[in-house]
Amino acid sequence: MRFLNWKILVPVLLVAVLIGAAYAERKTLLVNAIGMYMQWNRHVEPNRAVAWAAPENETAAARPAGERPNVVLIVADDLGFNDLSFFGGGVAGGSVPTPHIDSIAREGMNLSNGYAGNAVCALSRAMIMTGRYSTRFGFEFTPVPDGMQQVIRVLSSGDDRLHPVIVDADVPESDIPFAQRGMPTSETTIAEVLQEAGYQTLHIGKWHLGRTEGFRPRDQGFDESLMMEGGLYLPENSPDVVNSKQPFDFIDQALWQVLNYSVSFNDSAPFEPDGYLTDYFTEEAVSAIKANRDRPFFLYLAHWGVHTPLQAAKADYDALSHIEDHRLRVYAAMVRSLDRSAGRVLQTLKEEGLEENTLVIFTSDNGGADYVGLPDINQPYRGWKLTMFEGGTHVPFFAKWPGRIAPGSRLESPVSHLDILPTSASVAGLSGWEVKPIDGVDLLPYLTGEKEAFERPIFWREGYYQAVLHQGWKMHVSDNPDKVWLFNLREDPTEQNNLAEAKPEKVAELKEMLAAFNAEQAEPSWPSVSELPVLIDKTGAEKAEPGDEYIYWPN
Repeated sequence: MRFLNWKILVPVLLVAVLIGAAYAERKTLLVNAIGMYMQWNRHVEPNRAVAWAAPENETAAARPAGERPNVVLIVADDLGFNDLSFFGGGVAGGSVPTPHIDSIAREGMNLSNGYAGNAVCALSRAMIMTGRYSTRFGFEFTPVPDGMQQVIRVLSSGDDRLHPVIVDADVPESDIPFAQRGMPTSETTIAEVLQEAGYQTLHIGKWHLGRTEGFRPRDQGFDESLMMEGGLYLPENSPDVVNSKQPFDFIDQALWQVLNYSVSFNDSAPFEPDGYLTDYFTEEAVSAIKANRDRPFFLYLAHWGVHTPLQAAKADYDALSHIEDHRLRVYAAMVRSLDRSAGRVLQTLKEEGLEENTLVIFTSDNGGADYVGLPDINQPYRGWKLTMFEGGTHVPFFAKWPGRIAPGSRLESPVSHLDILPTSASVAGLSGWEVKPIDGVDLLPYLTGEKEAFERPIFWREGYYQAVLHQGWKMHVSDNPDKVWLFNLREDPTEQNNLAEAKPEKVAELKEMLAAFNAEQAEPSWPSVSELPVLIDKTGAEKAEPGDEYIYWPN
């Protein structure tokens, strides 16, 4: 079938789906049609070895200890606040500890009020890369493939949910191709700043900031990039993987059809990784560190774990036989592999004599998702990924730098993904690098104890759903539902008591701040295509009932 024109094939498949809907279940037909097309249209080459560039012998710099420190940034995907044992909980009642990730905080600093740039992955990553609110450059809605609103409409049709998925058929497709819906090259990235300062800049894992030429990591300041192209951790039928599918989630059903098992290196054709994806990225991170041990480097290790589809390495799954629930056991095994990854990276830095000359930062792009159907992953906080409640935005945020950051220290000031770029630039000893207004704060004086605390507002925006945090007060506003939530996080950190009606003056003050923020933002570069309902206090596996609080996430 490879000789067929995909522009012809896709409409044919969709027509077949619609015709077949008269005789069979539309959702099954559509999912199967998507799978047929993706299988036909993809070409993934066999695994190939990745060779990370080492410095030429004559230019390899002998670095005195403490000069030109490395920066290693590890970002998990959709990690729940309660997935880490550091906070006193952990997966499966704490029976799956995360000692290696925990050690970054125990041997360094816990930034206890760490916030994601947004409650969804792509926007947070754009803010990590630029130190700027992504809405300043039109990156407001998560990039969605062309035609996805039609797919969402069919897959969600017939649901008996109280709050249906909303897809506006009148919203036009963006004239920006999906592969170009990303971070504009006019923005200055953390990789570009450090590259200009002589750092070797390395990317491994997820990107989600544009897929075509001009938007990929090597077009945005990374010298080398091992980029996730697919989204499966192993082929679905591999003997080395254990899968968990979520029948209650139509997005999960589609993911199993459209994702494949592939990566690319330095913009090569897609090829198969070598092993379980989290472990594969880890081993390549180890190789990259070893190749660059003699020069300053910035490593952005952007894991896919623990994002769906839920797939565990069989060895990890087998090691957790005490967990009876299959879904929870698969998820716990994924957390286990993520923790092992952090351990391997930390151990490699130590073995290569780089530990004391490297700042390691660990965080998650947002909170845990409701659509994995596990109720405890964001405890003690309410809400999930896609919501601006603490469960969606309050994330683990740790930093370790032996000799510079005191072990077991803690910073309670509100920090953000926005702060990673200015902090990294400061660690590298750079000044005057800002070419545009930066929203992030240089955290280095606070990490090292030179300064103790600071205050600053933090904003979140995705269409009509917006929030602001200022001096402990957090306000959410939404048009659907038409509602305002106001919480005093210093007295009510888990957002149980909505004070919006009792504190109209505080609502007015924060709305004024939000309006001033919005006045500085750009128009979205592409439109929202759908609105997805998310219950605040129930997982996606549970049914909404009248009185349940919810939000609609416009995307």
